Amino acid sequence: MTDNLASDKTTTDAISSGSNLSNVEEIGTSEPIQESPGPDGLICVLTGLVMKATEKEQTLQSLIRQMNEEYGFDMTDLERDFPFTGEDESGKKIRRKADLVAFEQGAEHIQNGIIRVCFVQDGKTKESDKSKGVVLLDDALNMLENCEFGLWTNGLMNSFRHRTGFKPTGEARLQEVSDFPGAGENMDDLTRSDKMTVRKPANDSLIRTFKRCHDYIYGNQGRTKDAFWQLLYLIFCKIYDEKRRDICHQKGESYRRRFWVGATEPHTEDGRRDVSERIKKLFDELKESDDFQDVFEGNEQIQLNQKALSYVAGELAKYSFLDATVDVKGMAYETIVSNTLKQERGQFFTPRNIVRLMVDMMDPDPSHRVLDPACGSGGFLVMVLDHVRKKIAKELYPELDGEWLKDTFNSPDVNERVRLYAGEKLFGIDFDPDLKRAARMNMVMAGDGHANIFQFNSLEYPDGDDTDEINGFNERLLDSLDAADDLPDRDYDDAKEKFDLIFSNPPFGAKIPINDPHVLEKYDLGHSWKRDGNGGWDMDGRLSASEPPEILFIDRCYQFLKPGGRLAIVLPDGILGNPNTEYVRDWILKRFRVLASVDLPVEAFLPQVGVQASLLFLQRLTETERALQRDGKYKAYDVFMAIAEKVGKDRRGNPIQERDEDGKDIITEKTVSYLQFDTKTNTKTLKERREKTPVLDDDLPKIGEAYHRFRNGERL
Repeated sequence: MTDNLASDKTTTDAISSGSNLSNVEEIGTSEPIQESPGPDGLICVLTGLVMKATEKEQTLQSLIRQMNEEYGFDMTDLERDFPFTGEDESGKKIRRKADLVAFEQGAEHIQNGIIRVCFVQDGKTKESDKSKGVVLLDDALNMLENCEFGLWTNGLMNSFRHRTGFKPTGEARLQEVSDFPGAGENMDDLTRSDKMTVRKPANDSLIRTFKRCHDYIYGNQGRTKDAFWQLLYLIFCKIYDEKRRDICHQKGESYRRRFWVGATEPHTEDGRRDVSERIKKLFDELKESDDFQDVFEGNEQIQLNQKALSYVAGELAKYSFLDATVDVKGMAYETIVSNTLKQERGQFFTPRNIVRLMVDMMDPDPSHRVLDPACGSGGFLVMVLDHVRKKIAKELYPELDGEWLKDTFNSPDVNERVRLYAGEKLFGIDFDPDLKRAARMNMVMAGDGHANIFQFNSLEYPDGDDTDEINGFNERLLDSLDAADDLPDRDYDDAKEKFDLIFSNPPFGAKIPINDPHVLEKYDLGHSWKRDGNGGWDMDGRLSASEPPEILFIDRCYQFLKPGGRLAIVLPDGILGNPNTEYVRDWILKRFRVLASVDLPVEAFLPQVGVQASLLFLQRLTETERALQRDGKYKAYDVFMAIAEKVGKDRRGNPIQERDEDGKDIITEKTVSYLQFDTKTNTKTLKERREKTPVLDDDLPKIGEAYHRFRNGERL
């Protein structure tokens, strides 16, 4: 039996029932280990051995984590590259090797003990391949006496089999199913909605699932133009069904899942019809619901045939979306959003590690009203929502920490507080109608349900052609101000000076100049500037012929901020260093306190787009502070400045690891912890495993930690 590095440790703590598994967390590290996988290798999560990072191996690593965290098999009950024997039709002995097998808990690792068998191939291998295809699985289920369930995957498609018995000839009677049971489960748990366990996605499994579903719709339905939207309709059917759990809880009603797919349904005509009717009825209902009526126009339809619909729904039904972390959902969602919009419009979005740093440094709390005036797919708003969700959970459950605290993140009471916060405090604007929809859907997926996302041009506000959207924005903002008692005299003109925090990665570049005089005249920075003779700059009263949008967005954000409000913005380095933009820097310094500046390497936005950019963190001065500054009495202050040399990836977007002085990857051991749900006892148990892992070479988390030490008065 192979010695597994990852041995599970079970605690006796158990609490009430809920989702299958909790998020994975890294806890601590130990001294570096000598083995180095290098750029073309990886460390197996099961054995701790260095393996070549082939496509097949990466798929296998994802599967191992799924079997452990989603299906509930202890690492000690899994083994890779396991040999087994049998006989062919002529009675000749043959030898095979399974990529991954599972055993009953604590059982001896012998052939007769195998209860799950898995075969993994690369993406080029088709199911129909006569030597490497699903025939491998069929043969194995004929040879393994006590194994009734198996999986064949190439990373793009999964084929599950259930052996229901043997024919009189001795050949296995195999049934195609959409999944196999987890540890301690049986087939009955996969065919009844009241018994079916939904799983919390592990590692990259949700990304793989979304991509698999998108590619299936794209390739098998010929829906090259709307595959993305058809997939989203089904994703939101699933989310709506999960949100009904909280609604039923509030009403004291029993909750019965409606978005579910029995393991055999996608493989029978009657089953596919039942799934199709069930899901389409749910979709019609959600379009009229309070949570989704602002997301959908009402005329959308699921146009997949019954086979495609039941396949995709079966893939999605396995997971609990609301219980998944914002990183897992966000990465999966933005993967398909960014790929779709990149192909259609050449649009790109802020990398998640940059978004996380900016939100962490600004540290929003439930009292802050937040705006992103160029919100794209809503990345900043979703990260703010997640940041505040954690604070709300800690406030409500101060006695919990770690995985037990995370388990409360989507509890009904936390969800209700988060819903109210998002409805009152989070606002986003984008002029692209598809991005407005994408952002609203992203917010709903994050567990919001009342996203204030509006479609108009921020730079034209309060004017513009999208009057309905602008009026809607003003109405929701007025409601927010009333709820916070933030408008005592009821004198509301527009959104100026109404926001505590603004996050923005505005569109920038000389190729998209703003030359409309009706827009330029709204801004100081839309005018020409001249030296004032004292080393400063004065506006000379003439409009500029044109300005790049990023310069006007600085002014726009200033206008939206309350005095004392804070701004975190991505800007091209030219604004901060070029001689011809010195007047912009002078304008900033006279109106803001500079909190921090973080210089990013060119790899930050690659491979999407090559741009040298920085992060600027500013606080709008109050009128008193501006008066002191004009009189030369404003006290000098320190500014946090950092240079990020590495952001966790190279120019091609490939991950890079920290290296020691000899150029070898630095490997550490970490403890991975997660909660596992026992369907028999209806309790959760804290599980842990040790795992070798290289260290991602990303300076941004270290910069965030250093900033908070700086703010707390530590000398760096």
